[in-house]
Amino acid sequence: MKTTSKFLLWTPRILGILFVLFISLFALDIFEMGLGPLETLIGLVMHLLPSIVLTVGILLAWRWYWPGAVAFVGWVVWYVSNIDNRDWLGIVLLVIIPLLIAALYFTDWLIAQKAHSQQPA
Repeated sequence: MKTTSKFLLWTPRILGILFVLFISLFALDIFEMGLGPLETLIGLVMHLLPSIVLTVGILLAWRWYWPGAVAFVGWVVWYVSNIDNRDWLGIVLLVIIPLLIAALYFTDWLIAQKAHSQQPA
C-alpha cells in the first residue's frame, strides 16, 4: 500500500509538470511573428495562460489533491471546445494524457479521503 501511495503522490505531479513544459513549448512560436517587444510580451503571456493555470493547479494539488484533477479536466474541456483539427496524435497528447493525470489526482484524493476517515478520533 505504501508503494501505491507514493506512486499516486508523485506520478500525477511529475506528469503534470512534464505536460506543462510540453504545452509551454508552443508559446515559443510568438518569437517568429516579427512583433514588437510589447506585442511579443502580450502574446507570450496569452500563449502561456494555460500553462500558468495548470501550474497553479499542480501547486495547489501539493496540499489538496482535487485542484490538480480540476485543473487538468478543465484543460481538456477548454481544449476540446477550441480545437478545429482532430488528429489522433493531438487527441492522445492533449486530451488522453491530461485525463490520465486528472484520474491519478482524483484517485489520490479518494485514497486520502478514505485514509482520513479511517483514522481513530
